[in-house]
Amino acid sequence: MKTKHWLGASLGAVAAFTLVGMAAAPVSAQDVMLRTQVPNVEDEDYDGMIVFKDFVEAQSNGSIGVEIILGNQLCATGTECMEALEDGVLDIFITTSGGASTIFPFVQVLDLPYILRNDRVAEHVLSGAFQDHMREAGMEISGDTIRLMTIGNTGGWRNFANTQRVVQTPEDLAGLKIRTIVADLPQVLVESLGASSTPIPWPELFTSFQTGVVEGSKNGITDIMNMSFPEAGLQFLTLDGHAYMAALWWMNNDSFTRLDPAQRQIVLDGFDALQQATFASPKRKSIQAYQDFVEGGGTIYVPTAEEKAMWQEAATPVYDWFAENIEDGDVWLERLRDAAAEAEEEIAARDSSRLN
Repeated sequence: MKTKHWLGASLGAVAAFTLVGMAAAPVSAQDVMLRTQVPNVEDEDYDGMIVFKDFVEAQSNGSIGVEIILGNQLCATGTECMEALEDGVLDIFITTSGGASTIFPFVQVLDLPYILRNDRVAEHVLSGAFQDHMREAGMEISGDTIRLMTIGNTGGWRNFANTQRVVQTPEDLAGLKIRTIVADLPQVLVESLGASSTPIPWPELFTSFQTGVVEGSKNGITDIMNMSFPEAGLQFLTLDGHAYMAALWWMNNDSFTRLDPAQRQIVLDGFDALQQATFASPKRKSIQAYQDFVEGGGTIYVPTAEEKAMWQEAATPVYDWFAENIEDGDVWLERLRDAAAEAEEEIAARDSSRLN
């Protein structure tokens, strides 16, 4: 384990990438600089980090600074960046569940399909005790070096899209070649629904649609439109909402615990503001993205409640695989189901009181 040093003038090599927060310039000198890396300014992750930077720098009167580095300046892959976080090269980093699963296999619970049925349920679950369980597990596995700070969203919901036909039920998906990442869980899901799982690197996906190497994918609408996939033939979108695109925000634990109590509270509050921003950002961005998809000739199908039940039933092998192949998988599956059921009950009770 490398010792983390506070960042200062030695960061001149990357200082050109630092972005300025939107709050009025604080008057006191920065005592702490927290460094993070995000892919680009188009991501919901960037929206959240700008909110975090603005909040933390303003509320600390400048005693905490946040440096945002764009692109892959310090690390390229999820595994590399998690190692950089552990070593203190980065103070804060965001991953999808896939990006962290090699270190923390249990985070794949967030990819289990059809358990979180809508934004309200997902946001309720990811803001509550379930997040605390994940933080505790992450600290234990990492030897108290990596701390989960919050869980937000990075692109809305994963839905099935394809180049061939309208898909209403799992039977309609049968036989299609669906692109997945190189990971067991999404491949098991695609195969359980009767399609053929075909791992394809993200940069090659556009050409793969054009050439018929794959005929579909499971992505959020903003990713689909940002990558211009409809131009490659991706014209049929089914809003089955099989997975909430959770974003896990991690922090080097030494970087957090070295802060004084008041600064730690500001950072915690900052991550709460970040979470709310990333919950909201995909909702706003998806409005235009869906409009552009339809205007470009695309067809969107929304499954009925009965059809959604068919999708969930067909996905049963995924739950079995997770429980059998991930350490304590049955425990995490039960935790997520219980948290979702509790969220739905509380939401229903609140709605009932508001409707009467």
